[in-house]
Amino acid sequence: MRPNEVVDSIADAGAKKAKLPASKILVKGALSGAFLGYATTLAFTASTQTGYDIIGAAIFPAGFVLILLLNLELVTGSFAMLPIAKLRGKTTIPLVLRNFSWAFLGNLIGSVFYALLFSIYITKFGHVSDSLLIQKIISVAESKTLDYQGYGSDGMIVLFVKALLCNWMVTLGAVMAFTSKATIGKIVAMWLPVFIFFAQGFEHAVVNMFVIPAAMMVGADISFGDWWLWNQIPVTIGNFLSGFLFTGLALHYVTKEKSVLEHFEIKKKAS
Repeated sequence: MRPNEVVDSIADAGAKKAKLPASKILVKGALSGAFLGYATTLAFTASTQTGYDIIGAAIFPAGFVLILLLNLELVTGSFAMLPIAKLRGKTTIPLVLRNFSWAFLGNLIGSVFYALLFSIYITKFGHVSDSLLIQKIISVAESKTLDYQGYGSDGMIVLFVKALLCNWMVTLGAVMAFTSKATIGKIVAMWLPVFIFFAQGFEHAVVNMFVIPAAMMVGADISFGDWWLWNQIPVTIGNFLSGFLFTGLALHYVTKEKSVLEHFEIKKKAS
């Protein structure tokens, strides 16, 4: 599909997402949160078994494939899709904000639920407190909170920038899924940007909804305030800004058709 057609399709999809009942957004969001949790633990398992994080990053996009092919609700992807629908006049700001709110809550519920189940599994229901996988989860979660906190305001800037860099690629992955009508084409197209973000350790709000609570459940010295103040809130804001500005607004601008006034001015100059 041509870029103009891709963005038009995204606008139509975004409009449909905005009109979904809150209950469906919530359930579809919860499924997305759980599926990303599955993808994250798969990536961590591959990393600990092989000793190479790049292997885990290469298979992590499997979670995004499940979410996008099933047309579920991932708030970070919606940060680009729904603004495009609004910019194309196909939905309203209240509907966009309603979708964001319910999708965020659903993603959080699904992520924490999977974290609870996974913590039961890796700790053998509290009988095991140390393993390579437990160490991996704790290490990653502490690097996403306490490490930034240790650098103070500079750490917050780094955290925010990594959130911007992350969702630029994540939303691009959501966009790329619309470039093909074939399932295999969609998978390959969306796989590449998601691999790019995960391999470089950028900050994704929904992935962190699983990683940090899971680490807290298995013994990480991370408080609720550390999670939200030094990761979840600033990462969500950064993810939104990059999704909206770098993907949504940018693609809308470069693919929009000339307005009637612009067309008239061109014809006037030509005559």
